[in-house]
Amino acid sequence: MVKRKTVAVIGGGVSGLAAAKAFDAQGHRVTGFERSHDFGGVWELSRSYPGVQTQSPKDLYRFTDLPMPADYPEWPKGPQVHAYLHSYADRHKLGRLFRLNTDVRAMERRPDGQPGWRLTIDEAGQTRTEDFDFVAICTGQFSDKNTISHPGQDEFIARGGRVMHSSEYTDPSLARGKRVVVLGGSKSATDIAVNAAQNGAKQVTLVYRENVWRLPYFIGGINFKRLLYMRAQEVQFNGWAPSPLARVLSAVTKPLVWANFRGLETLLKLQLGLKKWDMVPDQPIEKTASCSLPIVTPGLFEGFRDGSIVPVRGSFDHYDGDGIVLTDGQRVGCDVSVLAVGWKLGVPILPEAYRQKLIEPDGQYKTYRLSVNPDLPDMGFVGFNSSFCTVLSAEMIANWLVRYADGQLARQPTEAGMRSNIQMMLDWRRNDRPAAQVYGGLCSAPFHFRHFDELLADMGARRTRHANPLAEQFSYPDAAHYGRCLASTPQYRAA
Repeated sequence: MVKRKTVAVIGGGVSGLAAAKAFDAQGHRVTGFERSHDFGGVWELSRSYPGVQTQSPKDLYRFTDLPMPADYPEWPKGPQVHAYLHSYADRHKLGRLFRLNTDVRAMERRPDGQPGWRLTIDEAGQTRTEDFDFVAICTGQFSDKNTISHPGQDEFIARGGRVMHSSEYTDPSLARGKRVVVLGGSKSATDIAVNAAQNGAKQVTLVYRENVWRLPYFIGGINFKRLLYMRAQEVQFNGWAPSPLARVLSAVTKPLVWANFRGLETLLKLQLGLKKWDMVPDQPIEKTASCSLPIVTPGLFEGFRDGSIVPVRGSFDHYDGDGIVLTDGQRVGCDVSVLAVGWKLGVPILPEAYRQKLIEPDGQYKTYRLSVNPDLPDMGFVGFNSSFCTVLSAEMIANWLVRYADGQLARQPTEAGMRSNIQMMLDWRRNDRPAAQVYGGLCSAPFHFRHFDELLADMGARRTRHANPLAEQFSYPDAAHYGRCLASTPQYRAA
C-alpha cells in the first residue's frame, strides 16, 4: 500500500502542470503554487515578447493525451501555446490544485527529523509556513531573469535611453523610429531583432559573442523534425556509457557519420549564406548540438540582406552618450538596448547547504535522471530535463518522479547507484562531450530517445518501441506513442 502524500508543486508553467497532473492522478494531495496571476510560465502573456513562437513544431510541443488544435500553425505563436496550456489544465481540472499569486520564498527540512519540507509562503501579503511530505520544484530554467549592467548605463538612461531584459520587450511600438541594439545570439535575441526591424525601428544592431550553428525551420525544403529528430540520427552523437558493441559500430561508421554532418553543415552554409555574414562556426555541428542550438527566426537573414538588421560580432564594453562602445572599440548608436542574456540557473529557495549538495563548483548539477539528488530527500525537479520537446520531456519526468517518490519504480535506484550514475554523467559531460555542460548539464538534447528509454525502463513499461522498426528509427518523438508507453507501466494508486 502506497501512502497518500501531501505534495507541493512549485510553478505553474508546462512543468508544474505536468507534475500536478501526475501526482494528482496517483491519488496524492497536491497543492500548486504559482507566483503570477496565471498559468503558463514563460508563455504567460505578460512575460512574452511580441511574435514569440515555439522553436519546435507543434507535434513535438504537446502533452501525450492532448494534441494541439489542427488549425494551429506548425510553429504556434505564444498566445496559442498559452491557450493550449489552459486547455490542458481544464481537461484535467488542475485549476483546483493551484494557488495563484502565491510565492514560495524559502524551504527547509521539517523539524524534529520528520520527513518532508517546510515551505515559507507569501500569499496576498501574508507570510506563513506549510509542511509537505514531498516537493516537486517546477520553476524550470526560465524563471529568474539574468540581469547585467555596463559602465555608463545610468547616464545613458538619464539621457532618455532605455535598457531592458528581453522578457521586458512586450510592446513593439517602443522600437518605432529608434535605434535598437540587441545583445545576444539566442532565438529570443533574433526574434526581438526581427520584430523591431519589422515594426519601424530606425536601425537594429544584433551584437553576439560567438558564431553558432543555427537551424532553419526547413532545411532544403524539408521540415527539420524529419531530418534531425530521429533515433537513427541520435546514435551518431557520442552518448554516455557506450556498450562494447556501440563502440565498435561507432568506429565502423565514423566515416559515414563524418560525411553526414559535413553535408548538413554545407547545406546550412549555402541556404543561410553563413560565409557572407562571417557566421560560420568554428566547431563541427555534431560536437556542439545541445539545447543552446538556436532556430533561425524567419526574417533574420532577410533583415541582414536589406540592411534593416546589422550583425556585429562582439559584446558591450560601456555606454557612451547616446551610443554603446563595443569590446573592439566600435561605437553603435543606440536609443533602446535589449539584453537577451538569458535566465539565472539556480534554485534560490533552497538553503545554501542544499544548493552546495546539488551544484558543483563549476556549475554542473548533480542529478539522477535529471530529476533527483540523494542528498535532497523528498524532493525532485520537473523541467530540468531541457530538450527540444519540452512538454513531452516534462510529462515523462513527472510520471517517473511520482513513481520514484512512491518507491514504485520497477528499477528503484539505491543511493549508491544514484551517486555512481551522477558521477559517471559528470565525467562524461566534462571529458567526452563538453557541449552537454550547457544549462548546468541539464539538457537531454540531442539524446531524447535515450533519455525516454531510461525513464520507461525504470518505470517498467511493457511497451517502449514502435511496432514498425522504420518508424522507430526514422520518426521524431511521438507524444501519443509515449502516452501508450506510459499506460503500459504498472498501475497503482496511493491511499
